[in-house]
Amino acid sequence: MVTSVTGTGTSATATSRTSLVSNFDTFLQLLTAQLQNQNPLDPLDTNQFTQQLVQFAGVEQQLRQNESLESLVSISKAQRNTDALNFVGQTVTAAGDTTQLQDGLAVWYVTSPKPAQANVTITNSAGSVVYAGTHTLETGTQPYQWNGKTSTGTIAPAGTYKIAINAVDTAGQKVTTSTNFSGVVDSVDVSGDQPVLMIGATLINIDQVRSVVRTGTGTTTGTGNNNTNNTGNTGTNGTSGSS
Repeated sequence: MVTSVTGTGTSATATSRTSLVSNFDTFLQLLTAQLQNQNPLDPLDTNQFTQQLVQFAGVEQQLRQNESLESLVSISKAQRNTDALNFVGQTVTAAGDTTQLQDGLAVWYVTSPKPAQANVTITNSAGSVVYAGTHTLETGTQPYQWNGKTSTGTIAPAGTYKIAINAVDTAGQKVTTSTNFSGVVDSVDVSGDQPVLMIGATLINIDQVRSVVRTGTGTTTGTGNNNTNNTGNTGTNGTSGSS
């Protein structure tokens, strides 16, 4: 969906300009009245008038600069929002720990700097734990697949799920991992200050995107620091989150 983006800056500048014009007209009227009624033997100081005129000119110039900047910002926002629309229908891999369970499969891409043993916890949108188990991580990026089977043996409904990984190496030292997820962009919300991509019920910012796969071509385009090498192969390789 596309919503026009407007701000209060332009309105504020217009109000300031109207106020400036009004004050400037008043100033000229007072100046004219003073010049007409000044004492010829004790004329008014023209330096003061000159300084005030310069101040008015400086303020007007600043307002013009503000208008130009606001125009550039508006153009930039419009271009950014237009560019964001190109993500619709594309498969993106983004930094994050939340993904969708669809057709009995949810996939995350986990990056580990070294081999590790991980305790994996998956929670639903309400924050309740639906699955907990262990998983062996290898060095690098690997897909972690969950088939929707909960710890009690039931099948979780389709929806948004979040993964948490607590990993340690062979010496028992904590290993810091990172998680990406992949999905098709359904829509783009441009009603805020920044465009937001919507993958199912998951919202992500543009700067979270790590790679983009053009639908129907398999061509991957990197958009950031991407350690994921399996984008586009969701569901073909990896380890199920439950047995």
